[in-house]
Amino acid sequence: MKFCSDCAHPVSRLTPPGDNRPRYVCENCGAIHYQNPKLVVGSIPVWEHGDDLRVLLCRRAIEPRRGFWTLPAGFMENSETTSEAAQRETEEESGAHIDLHTLFSIVNVPHVHQVHLFYRATLLDLEYEAGEESLEVAMFSEQDIPWSDIAFPTVEYTLRAFFTDHARIAREGGEFLLHSEDIRHPMMRPD
Repeated sequence: MKFCSDCAHPVSRLTPPGDNRPRYVCENCGAIHYQNPKLVVGSIPVWEHGDDLRVLLCRRAIEPRRGFWTLPAGFMENSETTSEAAQRETEEESGAHIDLHTLFSIVNVPHVHQVHLFYRATLLDLEYEAGEESLEVAMFSEQDIPWSDIAFPTVEYTLRAFFTDHARIAREGGEFLLHSEDIRHPMMRPD
């Protein structure tokens, strides 16, 4: 940040009185410009019939990680809830109609100032198509997921936790757990 969004004067990086970290501060009008993590919100859309469990993934049409596979997700907008963001992003990226369930994973990604939230979801039908940010959309069983082509560590973590939970529930019963992870360093594979 170079200029104050309130008065357009240059800002300085200072620790305001009573604060514990540097912020962008306008010494002209006194505005303190806080910068906070962005929320990336999405879903784990599944289709399950008997022993057949498949997850809907999108192949990215945009950077970063163009051409790699991901769960449908994106940045939360102002004035929407996290569940509304998950529903909207799923529809925008995959055209899928879903029934949204409980929050499944929270992944902190401090090196890029983001928090990723994924909700479990059930596909209501098999009518889906790639949105503007997707090259293609496809269903995958666990053994067919292109693990080496998953776009982000947050998505890989979420998918692996989902399949582990699903297998545990099939064996022992119970419920899906809420999973939390901190990914402190980039762990992307080279293109």
